[in-house]
Amino acid sequence: MSFFTGLFSNKAKIGVLLVTLLLVFYLVISFQRGWTLLGTDELSAKALGAAYLVLPIVGAWALIRELQFGGRTEKMAHILAEEGGLPVDNLPRTPGGRIIREAADAEFPKYQAEVEAKPASWRAWFRLSCAYDAAGDRKRARSAMRQAGKLYK
Repeated sequence: MSFFTGLFSNKAKIGVLLVTLLLVFYLVISFQRGWTLLGTDELSAKALGAAYLVLPIVGAWALIRELQFGGRTEKMAHILAEEGGLPVDNLPRTPGGRIIREAADAEFPKYQAEVEAKPASWRAWFRLSCAYDAAGDRKRARSAMRQAGKLYK
């Protein structure tokens, strides 16, 4: 399944596409400015131009890495959805729609135990990532999803 499948029916994908286009535009402009500065006679301008060239390279690397992460996560989610293996979203929520953290914390040990029992299973890591996210721990959720992605490859 590609990124463009259902693009215009998915607001998140439209947002990703717009932010990506803006970032690519920024990176192109930065690269162009850096190249222009490298062509000047002043040493300080050349140094600034070299720095300007590094910025778009690092930015492009980060953009590609994040798009790959998102695409891989989406593929894994589709597979789990087809298998019926996604965690059921039945946790109680606040009136604003946020998951009540205590309820998420109570569910967490089940997913942690699954990873401990099957540490080489990307499916278990994916579900653990969802549990971390529900509990509000985005850093660990992302780390667990990266581990799921490594195992998925």
